[in-house]
Amino acid sequence: MKTESINFKDKFSLFTEHWSPKVIAEMNDYQFKLAKIKGEFVWHDHKDTDEVFVVLSGEMQILFRDGKVMLSEGEMYVVKKGKEHKPYAENECQILIIEPRGIVNTGESESDLQAENDIWI
Repeated sequence: MKTESINFKDKFSLFTEHWSPKVIAEMNDYQFKLAKIKGEFVWHDHKDTDEVFVVLSGEMQILFRDGKVMLSEGEMYVVKKGKEHKPYAENECQILIIEPRGIVNTGESESDLQAENDIWI
């Protein structure tokens, strides 16, 4: 049994790319992923699952077709399954994403920002 804690700052120091979630832990079928985001993502949804965004550092917005939510350090938001959304951060923002294993970050939208799944750090 692993007895070491997971340090977010240490894990964030291991990568620099934006919009490329890295898995740091699993619980049942859910993965905890760290990501650095900056600029605009793509409009997408996840038809079969909710998605949790937790801001660890910085600020971000989650745009919806009918509004937006602003998130600052220490805040989180749950995007309900099937809700089309587009994350955005003016400056680099460090986030924790919680979602089931195997979820494609761009949903069914085709994009150069589609990240490879199951990249552990």
